[in-house]
Amino acid sequence: MKKLVIILSLIACSYQTIAQNKALYFQTSWGFEGTTEAFIKKAKASGYDGIEIWSPTNKKEQIRISKLLKEENMKVIYLCGSDPNLSFEKGLAVYKKYLKNTFELNPIAINSHTGSDFYSFNQNMAFLEEAKKLSKQYEIPIYHETHRGRFSYSLPKTIEYLEKDKDLVLTLDVSHWMVVHESLLIKRTDLLKKIINRTKHIHARVGFEEGPQVNDPSAPEWKTVVERHIDIWSSVIQKISSEKKMPTITTEFGPPNYMPTLPISREPTSDQWLANLYIMKMLKKRLNE
Repeated sequence: MKKLVIILSLIACSYQTIAQNKALYFQTSWGFEGTTEAFIKKAKASGYDGIEIWSPTNKKEQIRISKLLKEENMKVIYLCGSDPNLSFEKGLAVYKKYLKNTFELNPIAINSHTGSDFYSFNQNMAFLEEAKKLSKQYEIPIYHETHRGRFSYSLPKTIEYLEKDKDLVLTLDVSHWMVVHESLLIKRTDLLKKIINRTKHIHARVGFEEGPQVNDPSAPEWKTVVERHIDIWSSVIQKISSEKKMPTITTEFGPPNYMPTLPISREPTSDQWLANLYIMKMLKKRLNE
């Protein structure tokens, strides 16, 4: 009887922890100049639940990363993508091989940079169909990131793909569309709702009408722009939470040349790691309000 009480108590604590965790936060490895081990440890110490990193193809590296993640109790979302510089046929074959390799690493999800804005609609659909087929085979979700240069380079164009494929789900990086459409998308609420309804993962970087990344999200001149992004992200989080699922968010401020720099010296205008931490803290604050 005493053993049963202990077990039930542990289960209750586990459920309480899940309830308190309103989202899982991932740190991008993009721009980190140290070792993978140092990156994972720093992400853990900074309060992240996991990392997002490009999928390794080297077997030794795969084993090493898996071991480090287990030691630090960190989750992973692997990035993979197609090469838009290749011909359609070659690009699709390489993408299939890379995807299969990534699924076999058993991440909690895959974030994909898919297709090209220079491929035709049907060619991009071939990439999406291949990803869907492998996702079902391995029972691991794959999210296709909204990204310049890809099939999802614009808001209306992405909706065309969503209407064609009811199973297509997205990683929303709305910073790309802010600059593509030179707009904070204030008057595109109905279109954004269609995107939000199919979003399963967030890339949290703040763009603006003339660029994909503000110089410092904590600077007062960007307050309105930051709040606009947080409003959109919050809508995604609310939608995913309403489905009794855990939202996942990767803070994704990048290094130069995404990060604006001073002329001549090329000194970054802010600290990339601190910018990502700022966004994570802002989101946690909003979710706790």
